[in-house]
Amino acid sequence: MLSTVCRLAWGTLALSAGESLGLPIAALGVFVTAFYAGYVLSNIFGGLATDRIGGRATLSMSLLGLAVATFCFGFTPSLGVGLALQCLMGLTAGADYAAGVKLVSTWFPRSERGRSIGLLMSASSIAVIVMNSVLPGLVAKLGWRDTYHALGVCALVLAAVTVVFVRNRAGQAPQDISRKPRIRTLFTRNFLLLALAGCGAFWGTLGFASWAIALMVKGHHVSAVQAGFIVAIAGAAGLVSKPSVGWLSDRLGGRRKTLTVASLLFFSVALLVFGQLSRVDAFTLAAPFIGVGAFVYSPLLVTLVAEQSGIEQSGSAAGIANAIWQSGSAMSPALVGIVFQASHSFPMAFATLAFGPLLGTVCMLFVKEQANV
Repeated sequence: MLSTVCRLAWGTLALSAGESLGLPIAALGVFVTAFYAGYVLSNIFGGLATDRIGGRATLSMSLLGLAVATFCFGFTPSLGVGLALQCLMGLTAGADYAAGVKLVSTWFPRSERGRSIGLLMSASSIAVIVMNSVLPGLVAKLGWRDTYHALGVCALVLAAVTVVFVRNRAGQAPQDISRKPRIRTLFTRNFLLLALAGCGAFWGTLGFASWAIALMVKGHHVSAVQAGFIVAIAGAAGLVSKPSVGWLSDRLGGRRKTLTVASLLFFSVALLVFGQLSRVDAFTLAAPFIGVGAFVYSPLLVTLVAEQSGIEQSGSAAGIANAIWQSGSAMSPALVGIVFQASHSFPMAFATLAFGPLLGTVCMLFVKEQANV
């Protein structure tokens, strides 16, 4: 949750920071792209480290690095330094994902894995609620610089807590870390299709999370507080949907492909519809639907990747897949910013977001679901 708050905080703080640094609106999306350039690499190396040294060590080291980088970003004096620090934040923020997936996949059997990963993935939805409910008021009191300082301190505290309490396995023998992950065996046809599907899905989700507030403010003159409340509603809907769809996939015997196809198609349509709205009451009414669409697919995709790879390599598989997924996150904010600045069209910006999950839907149609444990 905290890693996601640090990752998405720029979406809330961008306008304030941009004015402070004298940046045009198109440059604000480039900060997100810089973060995800580092984040993609972090997922790959974090996944490999998780399978070699264990989730606990990887998670605590990742949080420590994130704490330092986030705290330092609060001192950003210029565009160049800010981009470098955002990239450094990304380099330290990705390992927690692979570590979390590996730990949860190891602790729970297939019959409970959908629910457990659904609960784990709910952290990102909680982060959206926290970010849009707390950060606007926090930045109003502290300013965007001290807000980043506070996030860095929180990450440092959590790193210490992780060292003390997290365990690699529950009541099992220690993992044999001498076995090297067999990376070449991961790149099957199904894995590549799942990677492309997730890239399209996250294109929509992270693009929405990064730009929704700014687009509503700039496109329809919604106040920042109202826009934050609308996005928080979306996050709350996503929070409920993740464990629910994981539970449903477990009840269906671990069959997750059909649910993933339906989820991605729903998300694409929801983005297109949201882009046609213009009033605060309409945005508020549509927020739960966009929130379900933006998050419901994620536990399904994550579980599919972990099960396809085999649990012993689930850390590497999760990290590499997420690196590919987050390439969509890296490209989407910058492209949406360019489209909106060029067209000044709210619907065009959301049509750009909707393209991603539509591509993911097509990819999922060609996945051959297997019953690997």
